[in-house]
Amino acid sequence: MALPPIPSLLDAAVIFKPETLVRWHRGGFRLFWRWKSRHRAGRPSVSSEIRGLVRQMSRENPLWGAPRIHGELLKLGVDVSQSSVAKYMERRRGPPSQGWRAFLRNHAPHIAAVDLFVVPTIGLKFLYGLVVIHLDRRRLVWTNVTANPTAEWIARQITEAFPWDQTPRYLIRDRDRAYSAVVTQRLQAMGIRDRPIAPRSPWQNANVERVIGSIRRECLDHVIVFGEAHLRRILAAYGAYYNDIRTHLALDKDAPMSRPVQSVGRIAATPVLGGLHHHYVRMA
Repeated sequence: MALPPIPSLLDAAVIFKPETLVRWHRGGFRLFWRWKSRHRAGRPSVSSEIRGLVRQMSRENPLWGAPRIHGELLKLGVDVSQSSVAKYMERRRGPPSQGWRAFLRNHAPHIAAVDLFVVPTIGLKFLYGLVVIHLDRRRLVWTNVTANPTAEWIARQITEAFPWDQTPRYLIRDRDRAYSAVVTQRLQAMGIRDRPIAPRSPWQNANVERVIGSIRRECLDHVIVFGEAHLRRILAAYGAYYNDIRTHLALDKDAPMSRPVQSVGRIAATPVLGGLHHHYVRMA
């Protein structure tokens, strides 16, 4: 009796393709090295909390390197190596640079801004109000009114707004023709650097534009101006309210002249600008 034929290796291999064999081999290779390189004794891994703290310090302090961040972490009781700090720091393109927020905060105490705005009167005439502010605390330094804003008048207002020992380093203004050579010469004599904004770019003088908008929305849009003296009194009253009472988002809900917090006493309301606004204080 004849024996059945012995199946050859080639016949057995026809049940899968060569690509399957290669895939099995590579999968087995990965499993082998995963098992061989499994976690054993050695340097402990850095927790996600510490990695996040390193990235936060690196992001908030662009001038710090790995040694500086490592020293700060040691003072916080975080035990991590300097090489790990360098590994998890944020990568930057180009040299380190401070942010615009830090730059403006360092220069704001030395910058002032000025601008003019138009107010119609009951007699359908136009008056011009002038506003000067300090960028540091958004403080309203000076307001005045005129029917004819000449360069000589603006130069005199700037002189009266800043005592000679308290002049700012820079003054931001627009390119209105009223700021002629008389104004620039007065600024130069006072040691103030003139900084006109680009043409048709009021956003470059945004702080004083915001103040003028507040004056309109919170005051002038609700009154009828009789004349120059009337508008001057209104702006003086609003300026006192703006500097001493009104809270500002940019100042962490504080006033430019820093109102104290009162927590004891009966709350009483004092009308401001004829009751258009109120000032709330605690009375003993």
